[in-house]
Amino acid sequence: VSLSPSVGRVVNISSMLGRMANPARSPYCITKFGVEAFSDCLRYEMYPLGVKVSVVEPGNFIAATSLYSPESIRAIAKKMWDELPEVVRKDYGKKYFDEKIAKMETYCSSGSTDTSPVIDAVTHALTATTPYTRYHPMDYYWWLRMQIVTHLPGAVSDMIYIR
Repeated sequence: VSLSPSVGRVVNISSMLGRMANPARSPYCITKFGVEAFSDCLRYEMYPLGVKVSVVEPGNFIAATSLYSPESIRAIAKKMWDELPEVVRKDYGKKYFDEKIAKMETYCSSGSTDTSPVIDAVTHALTATTPYTRYHPMDYYWWLRMQIVTHLPGAVSDMIYIR
């Protein structure tokens, strides 16, 4: 079977947190790392068929999406705390739990409110003759941090970001 060049496109939306881990976001990071791996495998598998696969890895656009609000975070946190086994509550303590919830609440207003870089990246991935493998619509700080975390030894990024 002979297929014409570029017979199709797949554009998956991942996240910068699909390339670098972040505290208190384990479930999110795990799913986005999975999207990255799936996209890479699919790109290899579809290449002989002329299907181009791209991944859009947006940075922090929480403020633009309104996915979270302090009220929704508090409601989820209350439910989590109420359903935790007593032994877990004792191990971590209410103070630790409340500190983590307060940190999550600060994310609600963080990041860019302009989603046009994400829309532009998706548009390019869908329409360009030669789309990129990965798109990075994000602030320069996050782009630089992602480069450091993904390209330098773990000891270096650990020294910068967690010590």
